[in-house]
Amino acid sequence: MWTTDKPYIVCKGGRGSFKSSVISLKLVTMMMKYIQQGKTVNVICIRENQQYLRDSVYNQILWAMDILHVSNEFRTRVSPMVITHKLTGSTFYFYGANDPMKLKSNIVGNVIACWFEEFANLKNVDVFDQSVPTFIRQKPDFTDQVKIYISYNPPRNPYAWVNEWVTQREVDDDYFIDSSTYLDDELGFTTKQQLKLINQYKKNDPDYYRWLYLGEAVGLGTNVYNMDLFKVVDHIPDDEYLTDIIYGLDTGFMVSATACVALGFTNKYNVYVLDTFYYDPTKYARKLSAQEQAERIHDFIDEMTNKYGLYPTNMTIDSADGGIYTQYWQMYSVQWSKVRKLGEPEMIDRVQDLLAQGRLFALKTPGNETMLDEHKKYQWDPATVNSDKPRVIKEYDHSVDALKYDVLDNEQLLGLSA
Repeated sequence: MWTTDKPYIVCKGGRGSFKSSVISLKLVTMMMKYIQQGKTVNVICIRENQQYLRDSVYNQILWAMDILHVSNEFRTRVSPMVITHKLTGSTFYFYGANDPMKLKSNIVGNVIACWFEEFANLKNVDVFDQSVPTFIRQKPDFTDQVKIYISYNPPRNPYAWVNEWVTQREVDDDYFIDSSTYLDDELGFTTKQQLKLINQYKKNDPDYYRWLYLGEAVGLGTNVYNMDLFKVVDHIPDDEYLTDIIYGLDTGFMVSATACVALGFTNKYNVYVLDTFYYDPTKYARKLSAQEQAERIHDFIDEMTNKYGLYPTNMTIDSADGGIYTQYWQMYSVQWSKVRKLGEPEMIDRVQDLLAQGRLFALKTPGNETMLDEHKKYQWDPATVNSDKPRVIKEYDHSVDALKYDVLDNEQLLGLSA
C-alpha cells in the first residue's frame, strides 16, 4: 500500500495490524516531500464523529511526526483542529463525518490526500460518495491524483454495508485492497504483553479472536452470547479485592421489568457481577410506583455498599428513562449518568470483549440467576441476522440491557476503550 499507484487504498484488518500507524506515516512522508520542494499542500483526515478526532487521527498524525523527527516544524490547534507546517502553511485538517454539509463545503485547496479512519463506523457510504469529489477537485496541478486512504476493522457481520462495499471494490482497477493482521508484524512491534492478551482471546473465544484480531467476518449466529464464557463463582478469590462498584439500571413500568446490575472491578482487572436487582411487574397485581421502585433500588445499592464497603463509583441509567431518574434525584439528591447509547451490535461487543478476555465473572446469587437466564435467552432476530442492520429480539433483555449500559458507560475504567 506504500508504493501503489492506485488512487484508492483500502486497509482492512484486525486489531494490532498497524493500519493506522502505517497510513499516518505515509501521509506525513507525502507532505514532507512536497514541503522540501517548497510547495504548500493539505491533507484531510475524517472520522465518523468529530468528538473522536483528537484521540484517534489527530494524535496518530502527531505520533507519526514524532517518529519522523519533524514535530518541531509544525504547530497544533484544536479549535479548529489543525496541524500546520510553520514555514509553508501545509496543513492537516480534521473533520467529523457527522456534518456532511461542512465536509462538502470545505475548500482548502492543494489537497494531496484524504484519510477515512474507522470507515466501518460510518452509517453508510453516502458521506464518502458526497465528500470525495469535493476533495478530488482540489488537487494541485503538480500531482497526478489525490490519494484516498480508507482504514477499518471489518465488522463480524458479513452483511454489514462496508464488507459488501469493499467486496465490490475488489474488481475495481482504481482500488488497492490491503488486508493485514498482527501476524504480519515482522519487525517485532507487537509486545509480549499484547501477544499474551491475544492468546487469551484465542483460547477463550476462537470466533471472537478470528473477528477481532484476524479481521474475519465470522457472522453473528443466533444466540448473542456464548454462555460458556460466563464464569459463575461462589466468591471473589482471597488474593483479589474490589476497587470500584458500578451500577447499570434498565427501567420499566407497568408490564416491563426493572433491572439493576452491580458490577465490581478488582485489583486484578477482573469484573464481577456482584448481584442483580430485578423487579417484574407482571408477577404482581399491584404494581410498584416510580417512588417505590426508586426506594427498592436505593435499598439494593445500600446493601451492596454495606456488604463490600465501597460507595458507587458510577451509576448508569437507560437514557430513555424519565420517571425513576427524576424520582431518585428528588428523593436522594443523586443523579444517575444517562448512557450515551451506540448501536445494539456495538454495545453488545463491549460485553463480548470482556467475556472473550475471560475477565467477566458472576457470583452465585438468586438475582444473578435471573441475569444469567436472560442472557441465555437473548437472541438475534433470525429475520434480520443476515442483513446489514441486525436486530435483537426485545424479550428477556432487562438485565441484559442493564449490564450493557454498565459496561459501555465505564469502558475506560474496565480497560475496554481503544
